[in-house]
Amino acid sequence: MRVLGIDPGLRNLGWGVIEAAGSRVRHVANGVCRSEGSDLAARLLSLHAQLSDVLALHAPDCAAVEQTFVNKDAVATLKLGHARAVALLVPAQAGLAVGEYAPNAVKKAVVGVGHAAKVQIDHMVRLHFPGVAIVGPDAADALAVAICHAFRMQAGTRLAAAIEAAR
Repeated sequence: MRVLGIDPGLRNLGWGVIEAAGSRVRHVANGVCRSEGSDLAARLLSLHAQLSDVLALHAPDCAAVEQTFVNKDAVATLKLGHARAVALLVPAQAGLAVGEYAPNAVKKAVVGVGHAAKVQIDHMVRLHFPGVAIVGPDAADALAVAICHAFRMQAGTRLAAAIEAAR
């Protein structure tokens, strides 16, 4: 299973592609889509085009997006929501199933605790993929989202198989 993980952001939208087979995960690619343009519409269009290119190049089987947390700045949260909409739309347009995960769920899956710091996520992602050049913290977060999705899908598959075996 090839998973595209997305860490939405209006300036920098991180992405990471992994392959998962059983309990093993393998790095495929990672990067950051940097929005271009002077107004919101142009920036969103730029992110859409870049993320569409990532999908076309890496052909994932499914995608996962980190959910937005609400902060004190309502305008910033709304703008992040626009970028998140692009992150959900592009894989959906390609016909992919899209999982959504709260930041704490991603941290718990990758680090083991739900309130891990960003540097801890980066460190654990690098442990999963030794020797891989990770473009930056947004790409590391996106890879963490992909790992979280792969683990959740694997657990769901094991549960379904156990239920079927019990019948």
